[in-house]
Amino acid sequence: MFLTAFNMGNVGLFLSGATLFLNSLMLLGKADKKSVGVFNLFVGFLQIVFPLYLIAISDQNHWTIFHLACVFLFGLTFLFVGIINVTGIDGSGLGWFSLWVAIIAVVYMGIYLIHDHDIINTITWGMWAYLWFLFFLSMAQNKKIDSYIGKIAFVQSWITLTIPSIFSLTGAWKIEYVENIWIFVQVLSIIYFCACTAKMMMANMKRRKQQDITVTL
Repeated sequence: MFLTAFNMGNVGLFLSGATLFLNSLMLLGKADKKSVGVFNLFVGFLQIVFPLYLIAISDQNHWTIFHLACVFLFGLTFLFVGIINVTGIDGSGLGWFSLWVAIIAVVYMGIYLIHDHDIINTITWGMWAYLWFLFFLSMAQNKKIDSYIGKIAFVQSWITLTIPSIFSLTGAWKIEYVENIWIFVQVLSIIYFCACTAKMMMANMKRRKQQDITVTL
């Protein structure tokens, strides 16, 4: 049963990687919202049904349920995104939900660090917390940062979901040097995020200066 849950969890991560990849392309203006929304609905539904099933057949240990419960965070987010994209309803609700999820992600981050001493999952949950917080800024606070979020989501779709799920499915995580290399990859990703942030802030400052000059004239 544990092996079944483990493999289903990895498949879920794999599908989440595909969904986040498509969402990043949508935010970058490369993919149609409605077509991406349909895929979000499909994967979101699966990530509600699968964890419910796995929890029902689990040993009911609180740590087992804790690790399975996080899948709902992705499932509900994808369902929410899918409904918004397909129907065109206001997305502020998703924005505030994303803030709640970002806080929960920080909790998961702390538990993986303090309880499990798992550096990779600690960094991964930190990245996810940041991404959900960006969704909050965009959809609840109306910040015009879709292109920036698209870049962050694109990298995270591969670094935190797609490739790690492949590593797990193939057993590569059991090789010690693979984990060490992946920590290095995560650090490089964070440096890239910082560079994108600095570039966006500089562009915003330049835009404000130009607006101030225009108003003065």
